[in-house]
Amino acid sequence: MDESRRQLLIATTAVGTAGAVALAVPFVASFAPSERAKAAGAPVEADISKLPPGEMMVVEWRGKPVWILHRTPEMLATLEKIRDKLADPDSEKSEQPPYAKNIHRSIKPEYLIVEGICTHLGCSPTAKFQPGEASGLGAEWLGGYLCPCHGTLFDLAGRVFKNMPAPANLPVPPHKYLSETKILIGEDKA
Repeated sequence: MDESRRQLLIATTAVGTAGAVALAVPFVASFAPSERAKAAGAPVEADISKLPPGEMMVVEWRGKPVWILHRTPEMLATLEKIRDKLADPDSEKSEQPPYAKNIHRSIKPEYLIVEGICTHLGCSPTAKFQPGEASGLGAEWLGGYLCPCHGTLFDLAGRVFKNMPAPANLPVPPHKYLSETKILIGEDKA
């Protein structure tokens, strides 16, 4: 092969390679999540300083409602009373963070933090905190949540009752306390 032909071949290869790289960069970059997608999965900060005992607030994380319930001492007292009526009282059957494997399923007993999506078909249960007949669920009802679509009942720790359509307790999302009044939902590592 003569020298001019060899130089033309090298130049053509170099231009072709540069063109391929120029085309590949935006293509490969398109595999990265968009800023909107990153924001949708980003941790969410919640301020619980104005959440009174017995009340619940809702924040959105990853397009799902996350319930933060400030439980009263009376609400906490009900958790042990119904243990034998629950399908998974210790959250052993579903994957939960280690801090959810206790009777109150939380880091701090007075605050319940769960995803407000029923584990049966993805409906959103309603709060039925009022105990007894006032709840519409009978005199023995101690408070919790009712999924109206198929009648699944959850207690005040988001634990599902036995023989209900929902197969598992309400999920506890990863979270951590930034201070006494601020919670970061979506991240639990230091």
